[in-house]
Amino acid sequence: MSARRSEDEKVEAYSRALIEAGRASGRANADLVQWEHARKFSPEVLETLSAMRDADDLDLIPKVARQYKHILDSEDKTVSVTVTTSVPMDDDLREKVRAKAEKDLKAPVYLVERVDPTILGGIVLEARGHRYDASVKAQLTNIRKTLASTFVGSDEHDR
Repeated sequence: MSARRSEDEKVEAYSRALIEAGRASGRANADLVQWEHARKFSPEVLETLSAMRDADDLDLIPKVARQYKHILDSEDKTVSVTVTTSVPMDDDLREKVRAKAEKDLKAPVYLVERVDPTILGGIVLEARGHRYDASVKAQLTNIRKTLASTFVGSDEHDR
């Protein structure tokens, strides 16, 4: 009974410490989302993060991620392709995207799927440091820029 109480006290203490730190930075809900994903981390990732924290190197996480991806891409023939869509892909679309990417990249492809409703529709592909954005959001942005430059140019031409 005492071991269970001790575990419950630890859980309570850890939870409150996370909440306090998150609230102090205005990110309590964001921290909860991160915490939910943390259980998926491998022991190696957790150990590396701990070592980086101990060395005060957490600011290097984005650079380590890029280097990690670069090393994998350069040593492994399989190319990681990040595919962002506004809704989850079905099996048919997934296979079409994989086939097209493998043909274009001339290599086997591992798809990393992301769903981002803010792109409104279409698809965004990222591979080997390049980005192909065929999202509705990007198309609308391009139309807006074209219209703005056309109208700005027309105003100056009419003067």
